[in-house]
Formats: sequence, C-alpha cells, structure tokens
Amino acid sequence: MPLPLYLLALAVFAMGTSEFMLAGLLPDIAASLDVSVATAGLLTSAFAVGMVVGAPLMAALARRWPARHTLLAFIAASAATHIIAALTSNFTILLLTRILAALANAGFLAVALTTAATLVAADRKGRALAVLLSGTTAATIAGVPGGALLGTLLDWRATFWAIAILCLPAALGILKGIPTRSIHSESDTAPGLRSELAQLARPRLILVMSLGALVNAATFGTFMFLAPIVTDTASLPDLWISVVLVVFGLGSFLGVNLAGRLSDARPGLVIAIAGPLQLLGWIALALLATEPLALLALTFTQGVLSFALGSTLIARVLYAASGAPTMGGSYATAALNVGAALGPIAAGATLTAGHGDLGPVWASTVLVGLALAIALVSRRALTSQAPERLSSAGR
Repeated sequence: MPLPLYLLALAVFAMGTSEFMLAGLLPDIAASLDVSVATAGLLTSAFAVGMVVGAPLMAALARRWPARHTLLAFIAASAATHIIAALTSNFTILLLTRILAALANAGFLAVALTTAATLVAADRKGRALAVLLSGTTAATIAGVPGGALLGTLLDWRATFWAIAILCLPAALGILKGIPTRSIHSESDTAPGLRSELAQLARPRLILVMSLGALVNAATFGTFMFLAPIVTDTASLPDLWISVVLVVFGLGSFLGVNLAGRLSDARPGLVIAIAGPLQLLGWIALALLATEPLALLALTFTQGVLSFALGSTLIARVLYAASGAPTMGGSYATAALNVGAALGPIAAGATLTAGHGDLGPVWASTVLVGLALAIALVSRRALTSQAPERLSSAGR
C-alpha cells in the first residue's frame, strides 16, 4: 500500500478519536451540564447526523478541489470546533459544535475515502479501506480510551482540548503525503455531479448502504453506552471504562485488518461467518455482562466481528458506487453515519423506556438480526459489484 494512504490513516486517527470519544465521557458530560445520560447521547446522534448530511454536501463542493488543500481546511475547522466545545458550559452550544465538527469530519472522510480509492488498483479498494479505517480502530484503541482516562483524571473538557492539539500532527501528515492536485486523477473524463448522484437510485447500492447502516447502528448503539454497563452492570470502577474501550479497540483493529484481506476477493465468506456470530455475540453480552471476564471477552469479540462485517459492507458500497468516482466516498461515509445516528437513538430509547443499562445491547441484537434477514433475502446482490473475477470468488 502506498505511503500517502498510511498518512491519511494518521489523520483519520485524529478525526476518529473525535467521533468516538464520547463513549467514555457521556456520564461526566451529563452531570456537568445537568442533563440525563440519554440526552447527552444526543451529542453522538447529532454528530452522526452532521456526518450523514455533510458527507455528500462537502464531497460535492470539494470534488474538483486539490485534495491536500481540502483535507487541511477540514482539519482546521475541526480543531476550531473542539476549542469552542472545550470552552462552553451550555449544552445547546456543545450540541452545535458537534454538528459543525461532524460536517468537517464528514468532508474529510469522504475526500479521504475517494482519495484512497485513487491510490490503489481498482480491485484493491477493500484493502485500501482497511488501511484507512485502521486509523479509526487505532482511535478506539488509544485515542478514545485515552480520552476517557483524561476525562476521568481531569475533566471531559480536557479531552476536547486534546483533540484540537491532535489536529496538528494530522495536518502535518497531510502536508507531507498528499500532493496538491485534484482528488480525481482523471477530472476531464469524470461523470457530472448529476450522473454521480443518480447512482443512489441503484438497488444494489441502496442495499449495501442499508446493511452497512444497520450493522454500524448496532455497533454504535452499544459502544456509546458501554460506560454504564462497565460501572453499573459489571460493578467495575470508573477506570475500567478505559480498559474495556481498549479491549474493544483491539478487537476492532483485528477485525478491520482481517476483513481487509478478504473483503475484495471473498466478501460473501466474511458476511456469512461474521454476521451470525455477531448476532450471537450481542445476545451473549446481554446475558453475561454482569460477569467482568465475560464482559471483557465479549467486548473484544464484538469489536472483531462488528468491524470485520461493517468494513466489508462499506467496501461493497465503494464497489457498488464505481459509477460515482468523486462521490462514492461520501456514500460510504453516509452509510456509516446513518447507523451512527440511529444506533444511539435506538439505544437511548431503551434507557428512557426503563429497560436498564443492557437495553442498548438488546437494541443492537435486533438491528443485526434485521440486517441478517435482509442479507439472506438479497445475498446474491451483496458480492456482484466487485470486478468479475472477484465476484465469482466471493459467492
């Protein structure tokens, strides 16, 4: 894989830490700003909604801009929003900063995904996606737990300041690794924007985006409410929140890299194995979360399965959106974040309804079950968008 791809992953680490960091901070933010944990969870949903809206919007605006300038602008905007968030004591303002940060993050990730696809051969999009998403999984291993630990030892605001500082090395990586040129190397022959948007009407693209959204909703639904499960259900001290998040991150890192080796040539195999196992894993977690060792083990395995399955489906989005070379990355980003928006909403609804700390886990179970039911009915379409020689291998 080319060096610029790894430098993009470095920047994705900073942006990914921003996206996921609230998983360990929601109780503290809720207490500090005098709102419920479920209400604080709206910060995650607002961020995800901003990502969904921002991905196609920002990608459309930046489709002819030089990649390096575009990515740097998004990183600078992200740093500014985190500084404002660290300074405010008003929940509404904090909510607005999360939306603005999401717009910057969405634009960055959409452009980064499209750029990554131009850096590799046409039949290696899944592998390139795995490298890029390794920045996200590294964020769950180090960035998010580190943010949770920083919030525990100091204050949740310190985590926002840390993200703003992280944007500096991310910007330096972009300056070093990404040339000043259009993100689309064949801009003269690129389809028009209307033609690229028309790809969204294709049934296969709708299918893989929907499945990716459902799986990501299940992942985010539980991930964002892990803190009360750790401290209240498993009765572990607050510092164990960071440990559990590290365990989940290690699993997700393993999962995305395993999928990266298989998702181009054997996507059907990954989906057929990881999907049912993920469903069983959520059920087991809901039943065994009171036991600390079981919680740790299942958190790891669910990290592996969630990111193996999720990244494979998102790679399918890139293949299905091959007719939208400058917008395909935004469609993948939107699919990820529709799930990231719906998951915490569904999980928060279980808390509001009085189903206890494990309500989000049962919500994740339902979401994955629905995804598997749809995938079973539409299984042939899931692998047919890869190059011909790869499609036959994946079925």
